[in-house]
Amino acid sequence: MSLLIPLYVHPAEDPGAWHRLIAAAARTYAVVLNPADGPGAAPDPAFTAVAGSLRAAGARLLGYVDTDYGVRDRDRITEDVRRHRAWYAADGCFLDRVTAVREGLPACRRLVREIRRLGATTVVLNPGVHPAPGYTRLADLTVTFEGHWSTYVGAFTRPAWTGRRPPQRFCHLVYGVPESLVPLAVRTAHERGAAVCGPVTGELPNPWSELTPALAQPGG
Repeated sequence: MSLLIPLYVHPAEDPGAWHRLIAAAARTYAVVLNPADGPGAAPDPAFTAVAGSLRAAGARLLGYVDTDYGVRDRDRITEDVRRHRAWYAADGCFLDRVTAVREGLPACRRLVREIRRLGATTVVLNPGVHPAPGYTRLADLTVTFEGHWSTYVGAFTRPAWTGRRPPQRFCHLVYGVPESLVPLAVRTAHERGAAVCGPVTGELPNPWSELTPALAQPGG
């Protein structure tokens, strides 16, 4: 099982988290770069440096792009993708706050096609819940759960259609996992049909700054 890591902290604020991530980069599915709720207005030298180190260590890099549940202008979204590629050599993008409803499928399909034409080789959608089934055909990976461990344990449900899709197309991002239960969280994600996960012990606002327990697990 591999890990998707959205490390939303500036390298100058927590260099240790980035160093740990770089050391374990080969065990990740991808790392999401998010300098300023997107690429920002200009290249950030600190992110340029960590992006280069992560790439050299074998990581796939995804630029964070907010879609605002289908409300955000498509030209602004594609401009963010261009900047991530030009400034940080991102391999693809992590589209956050993706709408999950069937009515949004045509617009999302057009957006993904345009992003791929811009050179994005990996597209990850993050509705954070199970969307209408068609969304999983658009992207390389879809995040169908993002939330606290207590919710994952007590309120997770899995639509029947997910069993007809490859586990490699699904990701569960779970935070607030007790350290002793991180191996259980990894197994649980696998049993629930997600080959990519991100179980970490951290809490909001930036749970994935606590990387060590997840990255230390065998088979991560």
